[in-house]
Amino acid sequence: MDKFDWQIIQALQKNGRLTNQEIGDLIGLSASQCSRRRQLLEQKGIILGYTARIQQQALGLEVTAMIHINLRTHEAKSQQAFQELIEAEDNIQDAFSISGDADFILKVVAENLEQLSQFVTERLLSYNFIGHIKSYIVLKKIKEQNHFLIKPKGHGYHHTT
Repeated sequence: MDKFDWQIIQALQKNGRLTNQEIGDLIGLSASQCSRRRQLLEQKGIILGYTARIQQQALGLEVTAMIHINLRTHEAKSQQAFQELIEAEDNIQDAFSISGDADFILKVVAENLEQLSQFVTERLLSYNFIGHIKSYIVLKKIKEQNHFLIKPKGHGYHHTT
């Protein structure tokens, strides 16, 4: 990847709706060059897709929680079952396998505390491979971003806000 690829990624992280012409105007390439580079970035799996950011509360999802999960055992069968659970549950926005006191952290959204409680007790705790759950209710989002810090090889970090 050269500096133009990095600049294309940076521009698209700020605004995924930019046309190839608009990107070209920003970085000094033609629309066709931007199109070719963009397609290559998509084919290589660097650009995974384009989505709209939606305000969670506008959808009636008033509660966000971070849920720490410990599995009873770490055998492959439990890991696979847990992964299937994560993929099947729409309330789970993000899931991370971590080191430390918990095995996983889930970011979960719900309409209200009652729905969150129901999700934890009736869904998560119904699986025998889950050993321990700790829930943390998010009181306020201080920072939430959908882009990465860009560091082209041989250059310093470039923040993309």
